[in-house]
Amino acid sequence: MKFRIAGDGDEEALVDLRTWLAEDPGTARLEVSVVGGQGPTMSTLEALDILLGNAIDIANFALAYVTWRSVRNDGRSGSGGGGGSRLVHGGTTVDIGHLSPEELAELLRRLDDDPPPAADA
Repeated sequence: MKFRIAGDGDEEALVDLRTWLAEDPGTARLEVSVVGGQGPTMSTLEALDILLGNAIDIANFALAYVTWRSVRNDGRSGSGGGGGSRLVHGGTTVDIGHLSPEELAELLRRLDDDPPPAADA
């Protein structure tokens, strides 16, 4: 299953998440691709495309993501928000910044059972 984590203008969050996933033993082998766009002066990092192959990948990603959000939010004033909290799969967009590992894994399993429509128009 392939899905996108949107940056919502927070490139730092996406760079941090990509590094976190690459360094986590459970997610280091996942395929994570950068989605770029054009900003006012140069290319910008807009999202990460992530490919999960099986139920173990789903569980490992969910745990790594929720741990990353927790560590990232501990270093900030306030809670939640910021880039990397929107998951996009086909025509579905979900705020995942508040989900537990179990809730996120369940959401990913449901999305995996309901693949997105064929090719983009």
